[in-house]
Amino acid sequence: MLPVLNLPASLSCLLGELRPCFTAPGFATFCGLVAGLAGQVRRRTVVGMLLGAALQHAWPHDRAHYFFARARWELDQLGLAVAQLAVMLVTEPGDGLRVAVDDSVFRRAGRTGPGGSMTAAHRA
Repeated sequence: MLPVLNLPASLSCLLGELRPCFTAPGFATFCGLVAGLAGQVRRRTVVGMLLGAALQHAWPHDRAHYFFARARWELDQLGLAVAQLAVMLVTEPGDGLRVAVDDSVFRRAGRTGPGGSMTAAHRA
């Protein structure tokens, strides 16, 4: 059984919008890791997130690693949900939104030579 997380109401409300992307235990783990990421000032690692949320003694260490390696959630679904949440927070209903996209880290088509695995920004 996971310990009950004591999250600020504002963070809990934001994370609640992402609840459909996870199973019940996965969502609890996600909330703990997000709280740890926000609370950690040094190591941005799984262990660092556990330390930041003060969960290193409350949770098994492998629970956090399992979340990223084998838990049932889709990164694409979460990314779209976060994007929709961000748009909802910064715009009024019905307003337009202009988005700029930087494609410098996308793979380029065509012949590749030495350093072909580097991103376009590094080759330029």
